[in-house]
Amino acid sequence: MKRWIALIAVSLFLGACSDSDSPATASPEWSDPGLETQRIEPVSVAEETRLDGVLEAVHRSTVSSEVSARVMELPFDVDDYVEKGEVIVRFRDADQQAQMATAQATLQEARAQLTEARQSYERGQELFERELIARAELDRLTATFESTQARVSAAEAGVRAAQENLERTVVRAPYSGIVEERHIELGETAGAGQPLLTGLSLEHLRAVVEVPQSLVGPLREHGEARVVLPDGTSLAATDVRISPAASEGSHTFRTRVTLPEGDHQVFPGTLVKVAFKRGEQDLLRVPASAVVQRSEVTGLYVVHPDHRIELRQVRAGELTPDGHRVILSGLAAGERVALDPIAAGIALKERQAQ
Repeated sequence: MKRWIALIAVSLFLGACSDSDSPATASPEWSDPGLETQRIEPVSVAEETRLDGVLEAVHRSTVSSEVSARVMELPFDVDDYVEKGEVIVRFRDADQQAQMATAQATLQEARAQLTEARQSYERGQELFERELIARAELDRLTATFESTQARVSAAEAGVRAAQENLERTVVRAPYSGIVEERHIELGETAGAGQPLLTGLSLEHLRAVVEVPQSLVGPLREHGEARVVLPDGTSLAATDVRISPAASEGSHTFRTRVTLPEGDHQVFPGTLVKVAFKRGEQDLLRVPASAVVQRSEVTGLYVVHPDHRIELRQVRAGELTPDGHRVILSGLAAGERVALDPIAAGIALKERQAQ
């Protein structure tokens, strides 16, 4: 009997609690936290295939000597940066200077003879018109004038040739870059055709990738790629060149992906990732600044329609070139995320303390 009375009493107590509007079960009325939020909707994102690539210099060349002479100046060494047009080797030029002086003197003499021959020819024409000299004499003066003109032309060509030989004693950088290897030392005598310096440009780089046969079709169809550098930043390729034939041994297609012109603080031989476009897919993206990292946990501050703030764990993908992070799971389309995670974290702590 006492047992039945106890059961009835418990039932009445539970019923009273369920009908009551106690603070423990009532939904709290949250105020607007005033956070800047963004509604996340699916966007079309390139679907990519990532492959390993190695950077190489587009411009890499060895400068050779065009004269046989002794090296008098060698201002740059390995790993030095050289601006385009700077002198990288200067040879002894005594012989070339002497040839230049001789050629200039010959030209000066020929021009003086030409002046004299022109004056004689002009006087001869005037005298012939007045019938004071014979036709044969005028022909002689004409021939002398024309031959003197030819000597001036030959002397001018000689000056140009001597000037070119003189310029060959000074070797200038064909483009801006760094010295990779030096093949000669100061004081050595170089022969014509002997290598002097090898250099490469850091402002013109490309990534070389071996693309498997199974992937080359979609990659060739789209022809777009971006190079992901070791620091995580990526650069859109300016040109993608896929070899028309596969390698017989590996059955892969050698592909060259050209980086935008400029110094990107990377060097030839660096291992990079190359993301090739193979299609498009709809994904959720959030500004990278909205993503928070708490030890091993990646999260977002989600603001609900009733103004509740929730720190939610998500699985985030890579950083996109436009500064967004792809959210692979943990977030639904249409939800709002706080763009300032610091302000959202402060607001959440204040509410938890209430």
